[in-house]
Parts: sequence; C-alpha cells; structure tokens
Amino acid sequence: YTADPRKVENARKLKEISYDEMLELATLGAQVLNNRSVEMAKKYNIELEVLSSMTRASGTIVKEKTKMEKMLISGVAKDTDVARISVTGIPNEPGLAFKIFSKLSAKDINVDIILQSIGHDGKKDISFTVPKSRGAEAAEALKDYIENFDGTEILVDESVAKISIVGAGMESHAGVATKMFEALYDAQVNIQMISTSEIKVSVLIDENDADKAVKAIHAKFFG
Repeated sequence: YTADPRKVENARKLKEISYDEMLELATLGAQVLNNRSVEMAKKYNIELEVLSSMTRASGTIVKEKTKMEKMLISGVAKDTDVARISVTGIPNEPGLAFKIFSKLSAKDINVDIILQSIGHDGKKDISFTVPKSRGAEAAEALKDYIENFDGTEILVDESVAKISIVGAGMESHAGVATKMFEALYDAQVNIQMISTSEIKVSVLIDENDADKAVKAIHAKFFG
C-alpha cells in the first residue's frame, strides 16, 4: 500500500512496485517484506507477489521494471525504532568525524541520517541516528573518547521517528522534496534532520507527530 492502511484511511494498494522502491520501503519501516527477501529476488531477477493470507484478492508484484513511472512516489513509511545521538562542542579538526564513527563501526552499530554543523566558536556538532535499541550503547561507546575534549556533550533522544517517501519518479521530477516539506509545514510538524537519495527522502521528527505527518504527506501526494 502507499501507506499503512491501518493508519491512513485512503491508502491505495499498488499493483506493482520495483525492487529498489520495495527495498527502500522495507528498510525504512514499511513492515511488509523482509528486506533480505527483496535483495535476493532482485539479485536473481525473480518476481515476487505479495498476497494477503486473509483473502484471495490479487496482490502486489515486485519486479525490476514497472509501469508506475507516472507516480511521483510509491509510498510513505514510518519508523519509530530510531534514536538520535548528538555530540556537541567537538573541536573543528580533521579526522574527528572518522574517529567518532569508527567507534560505532567497531561495535557494529548502524548509523543512518548524519548532520554536521559548525558554530562560531570553532567547535562543531554532529548528530546522527541509530536503532533505538542501540542508542545507549552508541553513547557509551563514544563516552571515553569524547571526555578528552572540554565542553563536549553526548545527548540521546529516543522520542523521534523517521518518516520517508520513496519513489522512482523523484529522479525525473523536481520539487518532490519541497512538496513533502510543504505537507509537514501545513501540519505544523517540525523537521529535525533530513536525508535524501535518488529515490528517497527521509526526515526525522518528534515521535508524537509521526502518524499526523504520514497522513499529511500521503494526502499531499495522493489526494
């Protein structure tokens, strides 16, 4: 579906979707297919049909090429299994970002959205997201290293959600991200972080606004 039909009343069932779009949606919290199953289908070019176990209705075909190019996006996904880690007051020196993320890599902690900003005092802040279950572990992994610098803090926020739109149509249409941001503005939802790729735009927002944001974005694109 274009969104979770349990949360969005006018969510539409898709007749078909590309491997890449389905893989993004599965990874971003769509909770329909395991992303590994989509990876294997794409690798061996095997079409999948997603069916309901409750009815005999036709399902959604997952395949390499689809006839859905006219759609700007294929769906809206919500992921609440997210924690935001903010490391503030880091000296603005080469190599510190590498050293921070190498600590997380050594613990096999996956990092998603990353945002870096530089202040006027020669220091910089780095914020990034990790799975909620690894948030405390990520902060602990950085603690000893960060204590080498004066005025540096580690903040963990688990009350966030990642909302994403996915669609192959983004590659050939301008203004898709703007349309998403307009929907969030109309719903008075504040954006904390943004991440983009060729077929995806993700934003980090307050977890309490997650369902409202999904409905507003879906209404903006699907009417």
